[in-house]
Amino acid sequence: MSDVIDSDGFRANVGIVLMHDNSEVFLGRRSGGRGWQFPQGGVRKGEALEQALYRELHEEIGLCQADVELVGQSSRWLRYRLPSRYVRRNQQPVCIGQKQRWFLLRLKQEPVTFDFGSTDEPEFDQWRWAPWWEPVREVIYFKRPVYIKALTELAQIAFPQGPPPPHPDWWQEVTAPTSGSQSASVSVD
Repeated sequence: MSDVIDSDGFRANVGIVLMHDNSEVFLGRRSGGRGWQFPQGGVRKGEALEQALYRELHEEIGLCQADVELVGQSSRWLRYRLPSRYVRRNQQPVCIGQKQRWFLLRLKQEPVTFDFGSTDEPEFDQWRWAPWWEPVREVIYFKRPVYIKALTELAQIAFPQGPPPPHPDWWQEVTAPTSGSQSASVSVD
């Protein structure tokens, strides 16, 4: 099976925000120390979004559907374009970015054991629990706008009894628009 890439060149993808009882979220370090991010992965042809969610959850961190509760999801696709240096022009169809549906999961019980060895090429080699907004600072720059939108929308579901945690002191510096080729675009549909 191959991943779904739409006619505009965006690869369908699921993003996973895994939360535990004290409101922190799972953050994985990409194998080889290439930054930190949430689990995510492509939707295969003929696969429903929730099927992709649970497949990616198992492949990337070794959890299954029984380990988590599905709390909510983003209302729309969130898209980002890849910087030109990351576009693999030798693949067909060419993928220029991703469109993601984000899912909020809560662990059903702890302690939990994460397993990164479910695939031949593990996505992560380390993990940690991080405060709600921390992934915005840790993820690669071109994914930040999508992380902001996903976490902002999912915060309404994650914290139904009151406001989400306040933005940290570094928020303005990290989320300020960048200029030139470093800027990332994000759209919703």
